Amino acid sequence: MKKFNLLLIGLGVTLFSFAQDTTNNTFGEGLYNVIARDNSYSMKFAIRMQSLYISKWNVNDSTGIGTGQGQFLIRRARLKFGGFAFSPKLKYKIELGLTNRDVSGASVHTKNAPRLILDAVIKWNFYKNFTLWAGQTKLPGNRERVVSSANLQLVNRSKLNSNFNIDRDMGGQLRHYFTLGKSFIVKEAFSVSQGEGRNVTDANLGGYQYTSRIEILPFGKFASKGDYVEGDIKREQKPKLALGGTYDVHNRAVKTKSNQGSYMENDAGYFETDVTTIFADMMFKYKGFSLMAEYALRTAAQDSAMNIDGTKTGDVVAVGKGMNFQMGYLFKKNWEVAGRYTAITLDKNVTGKELQTQYTFGISKYFKGHKLKVQSDISYLTENKSTDSELMYRLQFDLHF
Repeated sequence: MKKFNLLLIGLGVTLFSFAQDTTNNTFGEGLYNVIARDNSYSMKFAIRMQSLYISKWNVNDSTGIGTGQGQFLIRRARLKFGGFAFSPKLKYKIELGLTNRDVSGASVHTKNAPRLILDAVIKWNFYKNFTLWAGQTKLPGNRERVVSSANLQLVNRSKLNSNFNIDRDMGGQLRHYFTLGKSFIVKEAFSVSQGEGRNVTDANLGGYQYTSRIEILPFGKFASKGDYVEGDIKREQKPKLALGGTYDVHNRAVKTKSNQGSYMENDAGYFETDVTTIFADMMFKYKGFSLMAEYALRTAAQDSAMNIDGTKTGDVVAVGKGMNFQMGYLFKKNWEVAGRYTAITLDKNVTGKELQTQYTFGISKYFKGHKLKVQSDISYLTENKSTDSELMYRLQFDLHF
């Protein structure tokens, strides 16, 4: 905690020293952007926050809507640094999370310390279109997860993401792209990671995680990297399409959701099993209309954790599949309406859970694209064979310098 306080004090002193400077940056381009006199390095600093109100009601088939429960919270508060070092071909990114949700998850494997670091990664464009990443960052998994939480079309990501995403990890990634003809683009990514999630400090448990992803953009690039921005904020004047697929194998995983979820402990320490996760996704945009779809599938070599004598521990791998469909339309006054349908089908024989479906409808007002916006949505969640459902309303303010 002392180190954390010193970090904030140092940051405050740095910002104060910049306070009298005049910058050419405009809103949304970062608070400060410095380039060395000899062009040997650069650094851009930015902050963002999300303030959220959320309320939930239980809906019973017989008694109707119950008493609601609501709360206010700072959903996200982030510090972001980025730039290049020595050469523009060697870039870096650092992102720190400050909210309780960002730093939660402390365990013996993180020295029981807050997990402040979200991203700490270098990106070296060492040859033509080849770039090597090293450090901690998002794996090349499902599109919805790789999209920044600052660039979402609805208040938060879907239940497909919370059930199946492979999130951040430490390791290395090799990325490449090439163009066929004038505009047909193919992107490839391959990752080898520790398989423990972010901020783990102890020795690796189980085996490594291997992730491969391929994407094709048949109609060329999206404006402002819009294939990883939800909603057609730039109003593409020509149809733009991105198709992607990911194949992830986690050798001897010790968590219930590959590198996510809880640890599967047994009388020998940790239960290990090979876990495979597959994603397929797409993004389409044209003149304010946007459509995103995703499919996820997770399997395991052995889905129930066992003790040495063969008895079950009670922990299970969250095997199953999910589908997510999301579309929206951005009007000329920068109001957007969006809808989402999500279906989660975990293997009932393993997890004991029934089919879940969620319907979400949202309205957003963009004052400066995703940098300054107000979003609200309402969701209805049902579970097969249950007489109870959930109604949820959310309102969120997003500010990103």
